[in-house]
Amino acid sequence: MQFYDIFNGDADGICALQQLRLEEPRASVLVTGVKRDIALVERVEPASGDELTVLDVSFKTNARAVMRALERGARCRYFDHHSAGEIPQHPNLRTFIDTAPDVCTSLLVDRYLSGRQRIWAVVAAFGDNLFKSARRAAELLQLGPAEIERLRELGECVNYNAYGETVDDLHYHPADLFETLSHYRDPREFMDDEPVFDVLKNAYRDDLYRVESVKPEMQNGKCAVFVLPDAAWSRRVSGPFSNDLAQRHPGRAHAVLVKKSGGYLVSVRAAQEKPFGADDLCQRFRSGGGRKGAAGINHLPESELSRFVAEFQRQFTS
Repeated sequence: MQFYDIFNGDADGICALQQLRLEEPRASVLVTGVKRDIALVERVEPASGDELTVLDVSFKTNARAVMRALERGARCRYFDHHSAGEIPQHPNLRTFIDTAPDVCTSLLVDRYLSGRQRIWAVVAAFGDNLFKSARRAAELLQLGPAEIERLRELGECVNYNAYGETVDDLHYHPADLFETLSHYRDPREFMDDEPVFDVLKNAYRDDLYRVESVKPEMQNGKCAVFVLPDAAWSRRVSGPFSNDLAQRHPGRAHAVLVKKSGGYLVSVRAAQEKPFGADDLCQRFRSGGGRKGAAGINHLPESELSRFVAEFQRQFTS
């Protein structure tokens, strides 16, 4: 029997798996990639009796590959908070899917584990820009303000590492980052003892410094659009910059576009005060998807730019 751990390469996917493996240690094949690399289940060829654990990637995107695995006799456990589409009934499939805007996959795993590794769910929720949910979870652990602030910093740094068009844009492959994290039961020990954290923290700070000079292409009281150049640092910082904007301007929706060959990579954040509609907007475009509060488009053709800006304004100013 072979075990497969299939997970998004961002903070939510990594911390969800960390929680499970601290409680259920076992050797497995790791399948992951950059944040937007979500069609991951199709990469495995499971046999009868194999077990798949899938974390923080859209069921809708992976439904066909999951059904193929089930038909071969594999078992699948699926945790996610993105739009799922129709979920089939199968005796070998267990799903833990909740698309509410204030949950992430790690909080679903926290619920599944009855809070036994909750501190990692706090890290993930901060990384996923769910600050209120992260602080609620942290209160249950009776953590002080300074400790909570450190967990926020770790969540943002781990999440930052997942953004890029390919793993070549990243500082660490997400599988390698998970392997490093997996040696620490407590994230505070990771931050104290692991040089990887300092590398990510300093790189994140440098990329945020670069992006601060970028002015909005369009801005009003309800929404703003930023366009970043075609560069590795832009791709790395696009999502974290979107999250930072959402926190600084909670009443405004944001779109951050990164130029690429023939078009743009798009990150969308709904207003924190009304965290809905990002997925609806992005799903109107061919490679779009995500969740209610945060979504994206993998490739927006240049010819679609004006339509996107118009749809974006219409979505968040009505």
